Amino acid sequence: MLRRVALACALAVTATGASANPELLRMQRDPNQWVMPNGNYASWRYSELNQITRENVGNLKPTWQFSTGVLRGHEGGPLVVGEVMYIHTPFPNRVFALDLNNPGRVLWRYEPTQDPTVIGVMCCDTVNRGPAYADGKIILSQADTTVVALDAKTGKEVWKVKNGDPAKGETATMAPMVFGDKVLIGISGGEYGIRGHVTAYNLADGKQAWRAYSVGTDEDIKFDPQKTMSMGQPVGANSSIKTWEGDQWKMGGGSTWGWFSYDPDLNLIYYGSGNPGTWNPVQRPGDNKWSMTIFARDATTGVAKWVYQMTPHDEWDYDGVNEMVLVDNLQVGNQRVAKALVHMDRNGFGYTLNRENGQLMVAQKFDPAVNWATHVDMETGRPQVVSQYSTRAQGEDNNTKNICPAALGTKDQQPSAWSPKASLLFVPTNHVCMDYEPFRVSYSAGQPFIGATLSMYPPQGSDNLGNFIAWNPGSGKIAWSKPERFSVWSGALATAGDVVFYGTLEGYLKAVDTKDGKELFSYRTPSGIIGNVNTFTHKGKQYVAVMSGVGGWAGIGMAAGLQGESEGLGAVGAYKSLSDYTQLGGVLTVFALPN
Repeated sequence: MLRRVALACALAVTATGASANPELLRMQRDPNQWVMPNGNYASWRYSELNQITRENVGNLKPTWQFSTGVLRGHEGGPLVVGEVMYIHTPFPNRVFALDLNNPGRVLWRYEPTQDPTVIGVMCCDTVNRGPAYADGKIILSQADTTVVALDAKTGKEVWKVKNGDPAKGETATMAPMVFGDKVLIGISGGEYGIRGHVTAYNLADGKQAWRAYSVGTDEDIKFDPQKTMSMGQPVGANSSIKTWEGDQWKMGGGSTWGWFSYDPDLNLIYYGSGNPGTWNPVQRPGDNKWSMTIFARDATTGVAKWVYQMTPHDEWDYDGVNEMVLVDNLQVGNQRVAKALVHMDRNGFGYTLNRENGQLMVAQKFDPAVNWATHVDMETGRPQVVSQYSTRAQGEDNNTKNICPAALGTKDQQPSAWSPKASLLFVPTNHVCMDYEPFRVSYSAGQPFIGATLSMYPPQGSDNLGNFIAWNPGSGKIAWSKPERFSVWSGALATAGDVVFYGTLEGYLKAVDTKDGKELFSYRTPSGIIGNVNTFTHKGKQYVAVMSGVGGWAGIGMAAGLQGESEGLGAVGAYKSLSDYTQLGGVLTVFALPN
């Protein structure tokens, strides 16, 4: 019944956007499947399924498992299309099609041939956040930046194209997004002095449709100086290169390795850009636009409609790549916003904007430990930096101590979940601070362009490295917070059954009550969870699936065998006890209620 209702609602919707994809618009509204990495175009990670509720979730049991045969960190999560589940791995980026009628049976597998030297230029583990589905194809972005389309029935290559050059430090970790007849993909490599971009390829044949850079000339970044807006004003000519010294923008970073969202009615794509290069702010005076920025781009042409830079002249590596959650009819103070955008940034501030025009409406801290800025000026949009925690003010070769959050942010890429039923955003967070010492570094293509030494640890007076929180994006306040021993590095899942799921670095899949965060269920999987939880039905029964396999930035010490306190860009020391609780290994676990 639920499937019929969902499909009927979907068929009644007529998309007005020129780039809308009718198949995906229909399928994303069917809660029995999970056809996009974040559930839908709005990045809700929410399911209308309600067989599993706060009353019975404690009875969940694992029903089957599947080992990927790959170590390192397993980020992202499964797709479910019809009666087939598609899962992926970190490098070498295997893809498996699994038969749900015979759980664990492999229908086909794909393992690309890649030069293993790409591993050496991948920051923060060899993770991959999963494939996309559309038009009978599975789209994979490989570590070496190859984008490949596979026949969803057979796994055979349909087309493939190279999106970057690992010799320059360009790699790929993100999940593609399909809109209309295009595939959108970004690029990693901000620690190597690359210049970030997003690129649209034709879904049918892989030919490039358009590319837009994060920094550079107006032509390169696809800005209309008089029509592209920032904080209600036109950006003006050369808005990016004027904020860089000389040609520094050519190695300016602004990588695009996070998540995409899409509003088919407005025909706008939303995403964030990452840190500027180098991590040493003394070497790059200026606001370094448009790194650390939310972009709203026309999906057909790539031209930016509006931008908002969250952390001008970033001094702490607060990448702005986290997901953009698109919420309709949100009450913000005494105003109801028809089309809002909610973004929980690495810098520790939760933002709510009008996604039609980029108007800033809320900017509040979502961890009380955040201290690098006092607040965000709502007129200018600029954070008010505390000089004590300014790594530029302290200067090169000086160690600025007790900055909160650490470079991995109050939240990294691990996606949140929005529940329209609870009107809350459920956010996996890091509760970590750092010492940060910048030093001078020279650029050489394909070599690290970092220029800072970091160490990380819990905030003073705390012994936990993470919290799972409920956030009210209208008021900018925490509704409740649940502490965790380590950072919560998995993506969340909210459901109509009034429960929200997430995983822990020790390997527990947990379910908590949406109203107060009370823990209702916990099961320890074979390895730490940095993957994203999803849910689906098969033959009328609801299942919950998650991939475990510790790694990522928080688990880089274990994944890459690092031991030095400041290795792994500072993360190894903070998470050195993680190996006391879990070990490496990729495993899919699927849960259900007993019959």
